Amino acid sequence: MTINLKVPSMVCDGCVSSIETAILTHEPEAKVSINLDTKEVTVDTEASETSIKQIITAAGYEVE
Repeated sequence: MTINLKVPSMVCDGCVSSIETAILTHEPEAKVSINLDTKEVTVDTEASETSIKQIITAAGYEVE
């Protein structure tokens, strides 16, 4: 399943790295694509959208 999320609090390459690492730590099989310009995170995973949102929030970022 592909999940698309807006993460407005993501402002730099460090944020991108933190979010990607957090997702892959919990969902190692996931494919993560992050666009810093549009502040969009796309995750192809078997995990639920709620689970991915919780991972990003736990990493310290707001998800819309």
